[in-house]
Amino acid sequence: MEFINVYEDDRRAESYSKLEFPGTYYLAYRDLPEIIAAHVTGRKALDFGCGAGRSTRFLKRLGFEVAGVDISRDMVDRARKMDSEGDYRVVADGRIGLWHGPTFDLVQSIFTFDNIPTMEKKTALFREMGELLNPGGRIVHLVSSPGIYTNEWASFTTKDFPENCSARTGDRVKIVMTDVEDRRPVEDVLWTPEAYRDVFERAGLEIVRTYRPLGRDTDPVRWINETRIAPWTIYVLRREGDLSSARGA
Repeated sequence: MEFINVYEDDRRAESYSKLEFPGTYYLAYRDLPEIIAAHVTGRKALDFGCGAGRSTRFLKRLGFEVAGVDISRDMVDRARKMDSEGDYRVVADGRIGLWHGPTFDLVQSIFTFDNIPTMEKKTALFREMGELLNPGGRIVHLVSSPGIYTNEWASFTTKDFPENCSARTGDRVKIVMTDVEDRRPVEDVLWTPEAYRDVFERAGLEIVRTYRPLGRDTDPVRWINETRIAPWTIYVLRREGDLSSARGA
């Protein structure tokens, strides 16, 4: 049965476009400025899977010249409305395809690969992302940790989907976002850290560092499980054999 990207839905796109950084999403973005500053030199960035532009605008505020791309025209249309001077483009499913060769100092993907099925498709996209990196360039790849689908969170609930507990790499899992108007279950693809390491190796990429942010008592959020279980995993990647130095790397 074909996997359908839930964000290629006008109603969900409208709901998601209003989301900024509440609850568990705050934890996804909280450490990114420090992580990017430590690992990225240069100011040219690609935001792969930009959605309604939240992550692209985030990079612009950090001083990057950034292009945002997504397969969902509904999402890209909303990104353009919210940021009329931004560079937002629609790309074909399974490809970036608008640039060839080293172009970017940073390729960012936030939540994008939660919705991309199969080893083959993930590997092909990561290989293409790696080919777009300038010398010393880095990929910052943020995805849902497997535990997000089996626990309760400030921004999500999974209690109605006990089948998530037996899911393995490549299986579909469901989660409900509680910070948006559209409470229909979101269907993601479970992918373990071990499976991601396999993807990276096949794509000719190396892990520079892995981060698993936890909630703090000083954060402006009433956490549920975030202080003891990391809902997100952040990988910093480079092309295999690229030993060019970056800040703090």
